[in-house]
Amino acid sequence: MIDYVWLVPFFPLVGFLLNGLLRNSLSKPLTGIIGCGTILASFVVSVLLFIEVKNGHTGTVTLFDFISYDKTSIPFSFLVDQLSVLFLLIITGVGFLIHLYSTAYMHEESEMHFARYFAYLNLFVFSMLLLVLGSNYVIMFIGWEGVGLCSYLLIGYWFKNIEYGNAAKKAFVMNRIGDLGFLLAVFWLLAKIGTVNFAEVFDNANLELLTKNDFTIITMLLFVGATGKSAQIPLYTWLPDAMAGPTPVSALIHAATMVTAGIYMIARSNILYTMAPLTMNVVAIIGLATALLAATIALKQNDIKKVLAYSTVSQLGYMFLGLGVGAFTGAVFHVMTHAFFKALLFLGAGSVIHGMHHEQDIRNMGGLKKYMRTTHLTFLIGCLAIAGIPGFSGFFSKDEILAAAFAKNPMLYILGAAGALMTAFYMFRLYAMTFQGKFRGTHEQEHHLHESPAAITIPLVVLAILSAFGGLIGVPEFMAHHAHQLGDFLAPVFAKSTALQPAHEIDHNTEWMMAGGLSLLIIIVIALAWSRFSKYQKTEEEAGGFGKVLENKWYVDELYEAVIGRPTNAFGRMMEKLDKYGIDWIVNGVGRSVQYASRQARLIQSGQVGSYVLLMVIGMIILFAIQVFLKK
Repeated sequence: MIDYVWLVPFFPLVGFLLNGLLRNSLSKPLTGIIGCGTILASFVVSVLLFIEVKNGHTGTVTLFDFISYDKTSIPFSFLVDQLSVLFLLIITGVGFLIHLYSTAYMHEESEMHFARYFAYLNLFVFSMLLLVLGSNYVIMFIGWEGVGLCSYLLIGYWFKNIEYGNAAKKAFVMNRIGDLGFLLAVFWLLAKIGTVNFAEVFDNANLELLTKNDFTIITMLLFVGATGKSAQIPLYTWLPDAMAGPTPVSALIHAATMVTAGIYMIARSNILYTMAPLTMNVVAIIGLATALLAATIALKQNDIKKVLAYSTVSQLGYMFLGLGVGAFTGAVFHVMTHAFFKALLFLGAGSVIHGMHHEQDIRNMGGLKKYMRTTHLTFLIGCLAIAGIPGFSGFFSKDEILAAAFAKNPMLYILGAAGALMTAFYMFRLYAMTFQGKFRGTHEQEHHLHESPAAITIPLVVLAILSAFGGLIGVPEFMAHHAHQLGDFLAPVFAKSTALQPAHEIDHNTEWMMAGGLSLLIIIVIALAWSRFSKYQKTEEEAGGFGKVLENKWYVDELYEAVIGRPTNAFGRMMEKLDKYGIDWIVNGVGRSVQYASRQARLIQSGQVGSYVLLMVIGMIILFAIQVFLKK
């Protein structure tokens, strides 16, 4: 079955080509069948591959030679192992549910734009599958660039809106900054060891060719790429603006594709990072700082999608914290659980927006639970999961990261726990203001409130089940008295790193105390948020003072605009004028001079024989004079 791994990215590619090329002739139902069916087919193949890998069969499948020069060979090949198949299941499984959801959510689009949307969506999934399947950094980079392109196309899907177009450009440009770091790391590897194939790069013989400085530089450059794709400080501001795209796009970007790329890349490169302790510390610190910064911003956001966007940035910070303290399994585990509950929350938000006729301000909502019972219940499950309530998926993955942080440095745990408490507060503020209390919208909105169609609610129910029970595959040993199932499955991928840097053991009683104490505090914070916002009234005083700073996102966007945006634009305008009034004047002046000289020279051709004889005589005299002068 492993030999057929190429089918996984092939199906979405076919869907992209069919919907893209035939967009003017396909009906909406047929477009939806092609768009969803190709992802479902990839999911089926991914499940079969997972079973093969579970039975101990892994390997590399080479399709053709891609780049070959001197002694360097870079094949177009796919790596099928525990890490790649886990991501295949996440991407195709959650991706299929988002595609299915989109058939109802985007039904108002014209047939041509409906097909264009699904073509972009299929291409997005194809690019992400290429990224996680590549057996070397070059194939990974092709997928890496592909998801960057697709994010631009989907964020700016409604391209006639200038603001949405600017959001798409912002995402594209900020990702290019990170991508430069990735590319430099690839060239550094080629210069030092002459290969970028994972099996060869991670081989002991080639690892010995790299110095400590090489490990640090390569991993730092790769991390720069990860900060762009996975929205970490300082390249995180594009992700909240990505809300300009349709809500299913937000779910796909935030849950199953683009933002997990940086986590996957570092997890895949785990041995390089283990050999670079300085970089590991930087990853942990940046991740924790991002988690806390984004959580504080989410406390005061009023756009339902913006709250979830900053929540994603914060949760990604936790994943990087896990990677930085060496909890590679915990970080990947949180990628999986986050895919479940964040896709659920975004799609739930989309259901609310659909029912509210495109209203996104939670201050204009309230009391929706009696109108949208399925959306309400599933959204509540998503909130419980992301808050880390015991038994739900987020509890197990986040607790594993925090436990590893405690083993590394108790201060990392304390700060990480503070972020978890803020997460519980802003998520239940969002939930209470949206679903509890009295409806605060217009009478027309209330009159049209209704539950979303089955194509929207079915994915919500499936994701709610996964959010509730998906964490059970990673129950820690101190609770289950048996080995961590996901950890056992991923062990071969992280074997070298584990051998070099064994995990610090924490006493089981300490783990019980940390898990129980934090859970109790989270429940208290949820109760505070519930009591404060379940009866929210629009007449209440809006944020002021420090709250205004948080509502305005610490003014980071304004700072970037002042320090980078305006000076860059001013420089661009100056160069435009230099080009127009300087370079253009010189180039056009040369052209005009030649043209003028030509016009004057043509007057010599008068057609009068006497003039020609005179010119010949003058020419002979000049030539004679030159000859006499030269002889002297």
